[in-house]
Order: sequence, then C-alpha cells, then structure tokens
Amino acid sequence: MKADPADQRRLLDLQATDTALTQLAYRRNHLPELAEVDKLDGELRAATDEQVRAQTAVDDLDRDISRAERDVEQVRTRAAKDQALLESGRGGAKELESLQHELASLGRRQSELEDAELELMEQREQAATALATATQQQSEVRQLRDAAEQRRDESLVQLSEQEQQRRAERDPLAAALPAELLALYERIRANTGIGAAMLRARRCEGCRLELSGSELAQVRAAAADEVIRHEECGRILVRTDESGL
Repeated sequence: MKADPADQRRLLDLQATDTALTQLAYRRNHLPELAEVDKLDGELRAATDEQVRAQTAVDDLDRDISRAERDVEQVRTRAAKDQALLESGRGGAKELESLQHELASLGRRQSELEDAELELMEQREQAATALATATQQQSEVRQLRDAAEQRRDESLVQLSEQEQQRRAERDPLAAALPAELLALYERIRANTGIGAAMLRARRCEGCRLELSGSELAQVRAAAADEVIRHEECGRILVRTDESGL
C-alpha cells in the first residue's frame, strides 16, 4: 500500500488519540469509586438486615408485652370480682372458702405474670438499644455510600467530558486520512489495540521489539510513501527522523 508520508505520520496522532480513549475507558471501568460503592452497598445491605432483625425483635417483644398486660388485667379483674363477692358475704361457708383459695391462686398467678412482664420489658429495653445502634449504623453506612456514589458520579462526568473532547479531536484526524489507509489502521487496531506505531531507534514502539538486520534493510530500501508493517506484530510502522535509519 502507498500513502503520503505526511498521512502516515498523522496516523501517530490518531493512534495517540485512540490510546487516550482506551485509557479513559479503562479508567471508567476501574474507578476506585466503583469498588468503594460496591463495598458500601454490601455493608449497607448487612446493616439494613441487622436493623430489620432488631426492629422485628422490638415488635415481637411489644406484642408479647401487650399480651402479658392483657393476661395481668384479666387476672386482676377476676380477683377484684372474687374479692367483691367475698366481702359481700353472700353464699355459704364452702363457697366463701373456695373464693379465698381462688384469690390466693389468682394472687400467685398475677405475681408470676407481672414478673414475666417485667422480664419482657427489660428485654424490650435491651432490644430498643440494639435497634437504635443498628439504625445509627445503617444511617452512617448510607451516608458513606451516598458520598462515594457522588464521587463516582463526579468522576464519571469528568471522564465523559474528556472522552467527548478526545472524540472531537479524533473525527477530523480520521476524516483527513485516505480511506484505504484508515481502513487498514482500523483493522489492525481492532485486532491488536494499536494500529500504528513509530519506528524509534530501530525499535517498534507498538511491541517494543527491535527490528532485525534484514527487516531494517527492507525498511531502508522502501520508498517514503510505502506503508511498512512490522513482521513481528503486524502494526503499521511510521518512519520519522527518530527512526535511526
């Protein structure tokens, strides 16, 4: 293939722009903020699960306390009714004796229920403390996650602006090249990531290998408008004053 030496040198400018775009794409996919957000997402899920467990424990204890309060109130009501009957003196001695036994039994039952209710209330206080801690932890992790997400979004915006600038630079560079030369460059770049490389000090800047003696002789003998490709990596070799020929 033949191409004006100036067009061949423009390939280096195009390659520099494409390399910059590749680097920006890599940075986009490997932003530290991405890993940080993922890590904090996991911590937030764990903190939320813990908060839900703590809230469930409080809710369960609230139901148990309400049930215990109803049980105590029922015993108190029954005891008050029996006490009223006993104090009225109505009924026979056997019936009154039975009421006394029932009141004693109700008193013991009420004491047991009140002790159980007190234990539940103590457990509820501990559970409420655990819930407050879990809720605070969840809030703190969410704030950290939101801040990391904001930093990620800001970095992505900056990268997008840089990418737009590079693409704006690339379009006129590509448009100024002969179609056949550009097609060759794009085909090589699609396969290797680098379509054109400078021949600097007898070394290919694409693969960093020094040209052999026979290959250097061929390059020296080639016309200035001949498009040279490196035998090792297949990239277009662009000759400049730094080629060492």
